[in-house]
Amino acid sequence: MVPAGFRIGPGLPADLPELQRIEREAGLLFAEVGMQAVADEEPPAIEELESYRTAGRLWVARSDDQAVGYALADTVDGHGHLAQLSVAPSHGRRGLGRALCAQVEEWARAQGLEAVTLTTFSDLAWNGPYYQRLGYRNMAEAEVGRGLRAIVADETRRGLWRWPRGCMIKPL
Repeated sequence: MVPAGFRIGPGLPADLPELQRIEREAGLLFAEVGMQAVADEEPPAIEELESYRTAGRLWVARSDDQAVGYALADTVDGHGHLAQLSVAPSHGRRGLGRALCAQVEEWARAQGLEAVTLTTFSDLAWNGPYYQRLGYRNMAEAEVGRGLRAIVADETRRGLWRWPRGCMIKPL
């Protein structure tokens, strides 16, 4: 359910620079807990965001006409995959992340997919424990398919796995 005063819809071309701003703002939360390298990660390029938008796999949460959060989705190993979820800290803790996750899950169901996966930091309250409250569970090593392993390898190369991190899944 989308919180009162907000709406979620497909991303628009004009949203893309705003999504980069949201990503940078959300990254500051990581700096506050000593994860500066995560905070310093560049947001997705405009071209990458545009490819998600044109493929119908980008959703934006709005307050009035301002973008305040977004989600990106892929198909990985025959499952939906939450590639990115970011909410501007000024609009956090209002249910927008939950609503964006629900949008990705709805998309996955419509694609005939039976689950949604993601990778996340295991110990941060707004990451692993948050997704557990939304019905995601940690994946056993044997459950992690080739596509998800490639994502983990890329994240490892970028230095994200030096902190506790894991793969999660939610059956739909």
